[in-house]
Amino acid sequence: MTESIEQKCIAKGVKLTEQRKIIARVMSESKETYGESDHPDVDELYNRVSKIDPRISIATVYRTVKIFEEAGILTKHDFKGGKARYEELRESHHDHLIDIKTGEIIEFVDEEIEKLQIKVAEKYGYKLVDHKLELYGVKKKT
Repeated sequence: MTESIEQKCIAKGVKLTEQRKIIARVMSESKETYGESDHPDVDELYNRVSKIDPRISIATVYRTVKIFEEAGILTKHDFKGGKARYEELRESHHDHLIDIKTGEIIEFVDEEIEKLQIKVAEKYGYKLVDHKLELYGVKKKT
């Protein structure tokens, strides 16, 4: 079983108030509840946590997301044409395909693309240490 965001916070020494625990829990459960393509922005995260505890302000959500990001627990995505979206930082690498009409985000891993990126870096005399791939598209009409 993978570590929850709450467990990662404890391991990294991030102080967890009750409100931060709720935000952590909602982020940890987002993929199970909303599907693999879930990468909520702060407004969406606020909507979800305020249903659990209406006393949580949007400012608290913003601050908490920033703290979790700085601690290396969440990662921020600035996909084209939209608000910053967040997901739990995971050990396994994946890329993103973003539907520019619906905002749907598909996570994928493609070994051919991974090999090609290494090959391109080597061609120019580099060793690839990290990368981020975002593809943007629209669904084909069938």
